[in-house]
Amino acid sequence: MTRRFWAALAEVQDPEMPINLVDLGVIYGISENHGVVEVDLTFTAMGCPASDFILEDVRERLLREPGVSEVRINVVWDPPWTTARVTEAGRDALEAWGLAV
Repeated sequence: MTRRFWAALAEVQDPEMPINLVDLGVIYGISENHGVVEVDLTFTAMGCPASDFILEDVRERLLREPGVSEVRINVVWDPPWTTARVTEAGRDALEAWGLAV
């Protein structure tokens, strides 16, 4: 059931890098209960200047999904994000832009 939410968030690009949030590895988990979607996510760094944009984009994108009435976002720091969380597709996208990970 949450597969569609993962796919939806794969459409949300990081505002600072040419990669979506799923491939960047910042989405840690998604659950849904009676139209309420909860997302556990982190940021690549504390004090991320794009954090407000990311939270708004995640909320806005999930609210467009049929049956979603509310989105709750939990910002988590454990485990901390590392480049090891970037997917192979994400690595390819970053390398295409000349960014090594």
